[in-house]
Amino acid sequence: MDFGEIDGILVGHAQNLEGPTGVTVVLCPEGASAGVDVRGGAPGTRETDLLDPSNLVERVHAVFLAGGSAFGLDAAAGIMAFLEGHGVGFDVGVTRVPVVCGAVLFDLLLGDHRIRPDRDMGYRACEAAARGPVPQGSVGAGAGATIGKIRGMERAVKSGIGSGACRGGDLQVGALVAVNALGDVVDPASGRRVGGLRREDGVGWEDTEELMIASGAPTGNLFGGNTTIGVVATNARFSKAQARKLASMAHDGYARTLRPASAMVDGDTIFALATGRVEADLTTVGILAARAVAQAVVRAVRSATSMAGVPAVRDLPWAE
Repeated sequence: MDFGEIDGILVGHAQNLEGPTGVTVVLCPEGASAGVDVRGGAPGTRETDLLDPSNLVERVHAVFLAGGSAFGLDAAAGIMAFLEGHGVGFDVGVTRVPVVCGAVLFDLLLGDHRIRPDRDMGYRACEAAARGPVPQGSVGAGAGATIGKIRGMERAVKSGIGSGACRGGDLQVGALVAVNALGDVVDPASGRRVGGLRREDGVGWEDTEELMIASGAPTGNLFGGNTTIGVVATNARFSKAQARKLASMAHDGYARTLRPASAMVDGDTIFALATGRVEADLTTVGILAARAVAQAVVRAVRSATSMAGVPAVRDLPWAE
């Protein structure tokens, strides 16, 4: 199955490829229990405090992923406007206030940094939201994503946004991840490097973690390196506390694929959404979520296209 086929969600992208940058939104018109786990040292997020199980609001109506660094948080205004206009949100009497959470990644070093996700782009992502297979690659929040940047953009490769999903009986679990990591991506199925830091001669991969260890300290503009952000969704029935645990377990997918993961210059974040259609065991769903995240990370790199002078893996003749 596809991430966009999970019951209770709609997924949409909007982007400006002149940036390049973009927004991806996961709408939950009927609401969903939600949790979040932020592990990177430099996160950019919106409305994560309300996901604490001790706080009032029980359900969210959208989660967005966006480029543009902190500027990209402006996309939330367009998502709020779209949902309010469709009568979706927390009823406060005079109107409905949509609960919209999100996270951003740093893509300002690729292309034109003056082009960023804004209210209009957030609204357009909502207009594009639909049920069904989700486009992957250099679209939406993945439009400006890159990996392998510890030696600068001249040795990086293009990344994007990827998805993974699985079904077990009536249970549905999936992940949608925008991969903008400092280092490398490894396929856990084979143990082989999918993409990352290119060698100085341009042929083959260099190991980012080993380079950092050997040098004793990172070099280059590390702020070009963050962040990997994602959403895990399931049709299982979970509380906010359980959704937070699901987000935590899903981070295992980052650990299996990103080298390094959750660095101080990254804002690695995963949201979890539970739309409440079926009963399920949390541990089992967490196992499936971690697998879906790992699958999504690998697909984000393999489905990317070359852009703004940064080559994609598919365009490197020596790459697998």
